[in-house]
Amino acid sequence: MKKKINLIVRDEDKNLRVDVLIHKKKSDISRTRIKKLILNQKLKLNNRLLIDPSKKLITGDILELVIPEPKKASLMPFEYKLNIVYEDEDLIVLNKPAGIVMHPGAGNFNNTIVNALMHYDKGSLSTIGDELRPGIVHRIDKNTSGLVVIAKNNETHESLSSQFSNHTIKRVYQLLVWGKIRPSRGKIETLITRSSKNRQMMEVSKTKGKKAITNYKTLEVFENKKNPTLSLLECKLETGRTHQIRVHMNFLGNNIVGDDKYKKKFKKIKDVDPLLENNLIKLNRQFLHAKTIGFIHPKKNKEMIFNSNLPRELEIILKMLRKPAK
Repeated sequence: MKKKINLIVRDEDKNLRVDVLIHKKKSDISRTRIKKLILNQKLKLNNRLLIDPSKKLITGDILELVIPEPKKASLMPFEYKLNIVYEDEDLIVLNKPAGIVMHPGAGNFNNTIVNALMHYDKGSLSTIGDELRPGIVHRIDKNTSGLVVIAKNNETHESLSSQFSNHTIKRVYQLLVWGKIRPSRGKIETLITRSSKNRQMMEVSKTKGKKAITNYKTLEVFENKKNPTLSLLECKLETGRTHQIRVHMNFLGNNIVGDDKYKKKFKKIKDVDPLLENNLIKLNRQFLHAKTIGFIHPKKNKEMIFNSNLPRELEIILKMLRKPAK
């Protein structure tokens, strides 16, 4: 059943953006969802449609926001063994392997995490997002592995979405990159926008896009005459833009091992360990793993932090790199 939110702008709220004001008054609805509703023509300002979330308000303005009834997902269940790290009546924490996408999209409408969730328990997923993305609060790329949180009801979805919007979710990734990063630890702060050359890729821009902040530190450097120089890094995200870590590493010139989109040609090392070279060449995913996720549980109101180990195919490469050179 759809519902309406009616607000009158008071003196203390004048000059606020319309999406900011609605979120201020109705904090249980994420600002991201409010923006989406406005862009989908669900808001009237003084009885006229408004599709600009950034519109500044004046005293006496009358707002009416319609929240439509959630659509029911029409998705095919997919029999796939989910690696569930934690589950309660409100949410699921999954450890996603590389090679599977989060939700249906162009070219793949059946073999996704969402379809697997529909097979696992189709009656228990949030419904306020896109009808092809029930339960999906955030995403990691197809060829990235690691932890994701799934919402089982709309209240949980709104709370987690707000935590993502407010950048209070703890997210830590481990990755292996070509070369050494200088300085060995730091903060990358840029704008990220869609690439003008390839619409499937993102790029750093000086003038447009969304702010993206990645904190990184070097955990290990692998450097000897039998190996190419590689570095194991840890990245903590302050924002969660599409391909953020991959784009930021590309921006620094230290691309992620195995990344098929953001990559550069590297010199072939003479006398390199053939077994290591074979494992690097055959790696059919990027060496990027969402190791840690932490958030405030929407109902229990307590911090929950989950950690996961690197998948076997990535751990094998590290073991080979850690062997002393002969």
